[in-house]
Amino acid sequence: MAMAQAYRLDLLLALLLPVVGALMPGTVVRLNEAVLSYVSEIGTAPLQQALRVTVPYFLDWNEEVHQPTRIQTLNVHVPHFHLKFIADFGVRMLVAANFTFKVFRVPEPLKLVLPVVLLADAQVAQGSIRTPVVSISACFALFNSAAVLDGSTSVAPGLLVLVQNHIKAVLRNKLCLSISNLVQGLNVHLGTLIGLNPVGPESQIRYSMTNAPNITKDYISLDISAILFLLGKPIVLPVDVTHFVLPPNVGADGAMATVGLSQDLFDSALLLLQKAGALNLDITGQLKSEDNLLNTSVLGQLIPEVARRFPEPMPVTLKVRLGATPVATLRTNNATLQLQPFVEVQAVTSNSAFQSLFSFDVVVNLDLQLSVSKVKLQGTTSVLGDIQLTVRSSNVGFVDTNQMRPLMDTVFKRPLLDHLNALLGMGITLPSMVNLYYINPEVFVYEGYVVISSGLLYQR
Repeated sequence: MAMAQAYRLDLLLALLLPVVGALMPGTVVRLNEAVLSYVSEIGTAPLQQALRVTVPYFLDWNEEVHQPTRIQTLNVHVPHFHLKFIADFGVRMLVAANFTFKVFRVPEPLKLVLPVVLLADAQVAQGSIRTPVVSISACFALFNSAAVLDGSTSVAPGLLVLVQNHIKAVLRNKLCLSISNLVQGLNVHLGTLIGLNPVGPESQIRYSMTNAPNITKDYISLDISAILFLLGKPIVLPVDVTHFVLPPNVGADGAMATVGLSQDLFDSALLLLQKAGALNLDITGQLKSEDNLLNTSVLGQLIPEVARRFPEPMPVTLKVRLGATPVATLRTNNATLQLQPFVEVQAVTSNSAFQSLFSFDVVVNLDLQLSVSKVKLQGTTSVLGDIQLTVRSSNVGFVDTNQMRPLMDTVFKRPLLDHLNALLGMGITLPSMVNLYYINPEVFVYEGYVVISSGLLYQR
C-alpha cells in the first residue's frame, strides 16, 4: 500500500519511551503551515493511487434478467488537495477528485466522470509508547452528478441514474476506509522509528514525546525529551533539568519546521563526550620532522633542567585529558565553548619509558559555529583569545608560562582544534525520520537555546 501521502506529518517523530524517570533535556519540533503545502504537493500522487478503489459488477435489469455489468476505474485525478491545522485537534483534509469509470455495457461501453469531494478530520494525539498517533474522527464523501464523456453513445437516463447510484454507494463505503487505512499506515510508519541513533561508537541518542501535541491554527508543536546513552546507561545531568519552552516567533518566517534545542541538550552532549573520553588526545612530535617542536631540545631552550637531563633530542608527548566537562554558553547570536584540559608534558627516555616533566591546567575559550547537514547538527570551533596556562606540577624546576605560551600556541592549539572539530563534525542526530531531511536550514542562537528553521525534503 502506498504510504507516501503520510509524509505530511513525517516530522511528528518520536522514538521511544524514556528509561529514566527524571525530566530529560528538551527539544521542541514545531511544524508550521508551510509543511502542509509541501505535503499536499508530494502527497497528491500516492493519494490518487490510494483512492483508486475497485467497483463491483453492476446488476443491470434487462428483460427481467439481471445482467452483471463490469465497471472499471480508469483514472483518479486529484486537482485539489488542501490541508489545514485544527486548533487543539489535528489536521483537516479537503480533497477534490475526479473519478473516470468505464461501464462495459452492451452494445457499446460507456465512460463516466464522477466529481467527488472528500472531507476528513485527523486527530493527532500521544500514543502509549509516546509516539504520535493519528486517527480519522470524521470523514464524508460528497458527490456531484456524473458526466458522460464525449464519444460515448447515448444512454437511457434511467440506466445512468442506476449506474451512478451503484458507484456512489460503493465509493461512499470505500473512500473513507481508504483514507483511514492510509492513516493507519502512517502510524505503522511512525512506529518503525523506535530505536537508537548513534552519536559515537559507544553512545546513542533517542527522542520521545513528553506530552500531547500542542496544536494551533498555525502549527503543531511537539515537546520531545532527548536521552543520551553511553554504554547503555543514560547520561543524567548533575543539576535539575528545567522544562524547555520554545517562544513564539523565533527563527525564520515561512519555514516548514522550527526546531528548538535547549541548553540542557548541549550540556548533556558535552557531558557524554567527556565521560566517553572522546575529548582526550595525545599530541606527539616526530623527531625526524624538520618542523617538529615537540622534542626535548626545544624545551631545553626554555627550561634548563630539561636540557641537562636530555643532552640528546628525544620526543615529547602532550597528554591532554578532560577531567572537567566542557561548558557551552549560548547568548544571542553567539555560541562559545570553554575547555579546561589537564595537559601533562612527557618525554621519552633512552630506555623508551615515559618521564613526566611538568603539567598544566589549561583554559581554552572557543567560538562555536553550528550548522545542519541532512539530519545532523554539527559544529566547528576556533580559538578565542589566548590560551590560559597554569603550572600544576613540575619535575624540572621553574616553568615560565609566558615563555611556554608561544610554544603551546604552536604545538597544542591546532591538534586540539582538529580533534575537536572532527568530533563535532560527526554531528548529533536531530529529531527526524527515515528518508526525511532538513534542507536550506538556518541556525539561530538565542539566550539559552538554539533554533533551527528549515525546509523538509522527502527522498525515497
